[in-house]
Amino acid sequence: MPDCTPFEMISYTGSRVLQDNKIVFVGTGLPIIAAMHAQLTHAPGLGLIFEAGALSPILDIGMPLSVGDTRACRKACFMKGLCAVFELTQRGHADYAFIGGAQIDPYGNVNSTFEGDSYRKPGTRFPGSGGAGAMAANCEKTIIIMALEKRRFVEKLDFLTNVGFGDGSPDFREKAGVMGSGPYRVITHEALFGFDESTKRMLLLEVAPGKTPEQIQEKVCFKVLVSPGLKKMKEPTKEDLRLLREVCDPQGYFLQRKIK
Repeated sequence: MPDCTPFEMISYTGSRVLQDNKIVFVGTGLPIIAAMHAQLTHAPGLGLIFEAGALSPILDIGMPLSVGDTRACRKACFMKGLCAVFELTQRGHADYAFIGGAQIDPYGNVNSTFEGDSYRKPGTRFPGSGGAGAMAANCEKTIIIMALEKRRFVEKLDFLTNVGFGDGSPDFREKAGVMGSGPYRVITHEALFGFDESTKRMLLLEVAPGKTPEQIQEKVCFKVLVSPGLKKMKEPTKEDLRLLREVCDPQGYFLQRKIK
């Protein structure tokens, strides 16, 4: 396999997770790239929802740089604004929410608001929820995408932006008044995680070739459960990389970023 960047690996793995003839509510950046790749390969019937109001557009004039980019509206079958697409999720018409974040805890709760110190005087301020809070609360399954770094995979969040399984109790989401089954996959460049059905804790499903569960654990602050059926992550082919580089993100806005 030709060399691929960490974010190409993340995007390819995100594409693999998405299924044909499903609806995915995508956030900006890598989720869009993963969804585009899926449409070009194994999931031509995958429908996209963009926060600005587009449902199932045809991305045939390039990658939208944001959820409000006019390219995200091209040939959409529905275009009625932000409130209308979020109403669709509340009515159960979104199979996946596909979001990013700055921190994640063992139960799939996500922080994208601030890191360090306090809300009023943060060490680092992030963009915040955008629509991700409602997406994680209302879509059927949540896919979270981020680099595998110890500072991101933490025991306790500095701020809860997007709800996952809360404290891990079986009925947390029901009591919190949120819909859907909750976090489904956490995608990184070195590992693919799911969640244990009984404990709701993060579960290691796949590791990148050449990596071990012990090496993955070193980059996570909390104890990671390991699936008895642990697999190696599938790597992108030359054709997959061509699509990612030449069709999905030819300018390298997202795929050529570096992990610190």
